[in-house]
Amino acid sequence: MINEVKMRMIFSCLALAALGAQAQSLTIRDAYQLARKNYPMIRQQGLIEKTRDYSVSNAAKGYLPQLSVLGQATYQSAVTEFKLPVSVPGVEFPTLNKDQYKVLGEVNQVIYDGGNVRTQVRSHEANAQVESQKLEVELYKLNERVNQLFFGILMLEEQLKQNELLKKDIHLGIKKVQALIDNGTAFKSNANTFKAELLKADQRTIDLNASRKAYLDMLGLLTGRTLGDSAVLERPAELAGNREISRPELKLYEAQHRSLDIQSQMIDVRNRPRLNFFFQGGYGRPALNILSNGFDPYYITGVRLNWSLSGLYTVKKDRELVRNSRDAIQLQKETFLFNTNLAARQQNAELSRFRQLLTTDDEIIALREGIKTTSAAQLENGVINTNDFLREVNAEDAARQNKILHGIQLLMSEYNLDNTLGTTIE
Repeated sequence: MINEVKMRMIFSCLALAALGAQAQSLTIRDAYQLARKNYPMIRQQGLIEKTRDYSVSNAAKGYLPQLSVLGQATYQSAVTEFKLPVSVPGVEFPTLNKDQYKVLGEVNQVIYDGGNVRTQVRSHEANAQVESQKLEVELYKLNERVNQLFFGILMLEEQLKQNELLKKDIHLGIKKVQALIDNGTAFKSNANTFKAELLKADQRTIDLNASRKAYLDMLGLLTGRTLGDSAVLERPAELAGNREISRPELKLYEAQHRSLDIQSQMIDVRNRPRLNFFFQGGYGRPALNILSNGFDPYYITGVRLNWSLSGLYTVKKDRELVRNSRDAIQLQKETFLFNTNLAARQQNAELSRFRQLLTTDDEIIALREGIKTTSAAQLENGVINTNDFLREVNAEDAARQNKILHGIQLLMSEYNLDNTLGTTIE
């Protein structure tokens, strides 16, 4: 008996735990983060980082010794010959072969590269930052989709609650009319009118629940989280306005400007001299001694200076190209800020409109509720008929529905404005 009681307690605890897991609440900030983590494009961030690491690693290898191998076989139409004006007995100069061969390896070590390797590393890092910010801009667009679904679900839930209140009023009307029917002062058709309205309210409940389930499925797909019918979405708190714009697009423009700074540095780097230490070792015929006609090994070592001046021809135009790109980015930034401020001003106007509507919604509801209460008493006394009472019930319901609509629209507009200015996800 004791074991049976323990087992029941265990099953009860498991059931409560499962119910709690199913009814786990979801905030809009959590929805932002989950949608971001679940979106397939987020994996591109890892690819950007790997590309940056590989590119930086390859560029940094420019400081390592560079090895090159060369093989060459040639045939010459003429070779160097040594002739004396008079013949000297016992003295004979060698005659070189016209076919010559050479195999050599050369090692170069950078001493001074004008900052080429360092600038290349910074260029790859800057390009990675630009690509990363482009990804952030794309991921940020998910917030708007989350807002539409999240507040759509809240709207449907509030409408379901109001529909239940409507059904209570209809039930009250049925109760009063049924009493009149029992007393013989009303017809049965009067009760049927209420029952028809109740069926319509039941149908509306079915429609609202179906829409809520569809919205939850879409939000679940977007966030990668299973949201059943028992899912609870926490109503977000109201937000304070008058914030500065802090969108990821602004960071993208900054990253693009930094990338152009490095491109400008690359122009200077290309026109600087290079200084290398080199060691060259080979084997061939002839070697360094051109008087020897045999195969011999040899080596050469030293310091080599290389300074290409051809880049000076285009340096002015290259700087102009960078300047044009910088102006284009600045123009994009100004256009973005203009459009964002325009959208924010429009959304602020919407916020003001919804606040004004909400101040009168409560007054309208209070008046409609008083009229409905009076109508209920009149119905009970046979002063008005069922249609008159239903008209007042529906009028109060419409007033409450308007308040629900305006309240959710106000909240959604606040979060849309927050998204327009720049939502901070912690």
